[in-house]
Amino acid sequence: MLIKEAQEKIDNWIKTYGVRYFNELTNMALLTEEVGELARVIARKYGEQSCKETDEHKNLEDEIADVLFVLICIANQTGIDLTKALQKNLDKKTKRDANRHHENIKLK
Repeated sequence: MLIKEAQEKIDNWIKTYGVRYFNELTNMALLTEEVGELARVIARKYGEQSCKETDEHKNLEDEIADVLFVLICIANQTGIDLTKALQKNLDKKTKRDANRHHENIKLK
């Protein structure tokens, strides 16, 4: 699925099942919540924290998808074309970091 298609599918889903988008501030709070849930899974799977029984049904794939869903909602409701935004961001990073990481002795 292309990013543009994902934006369209989520827009259609919101209009069909969600009635309307939550406002931007609510979606920012939801994004924070979802990132926290993602962090919890990573901390337990890759970090030193042990799982609680309530964490056992959570999975990384689903939590990443939740974060992506809310990010796309925010992009849709604020008129951002994520394909263009991501390409512009990659161009910026490429120009800025062309040699930076290769010259970083910490990464060797």
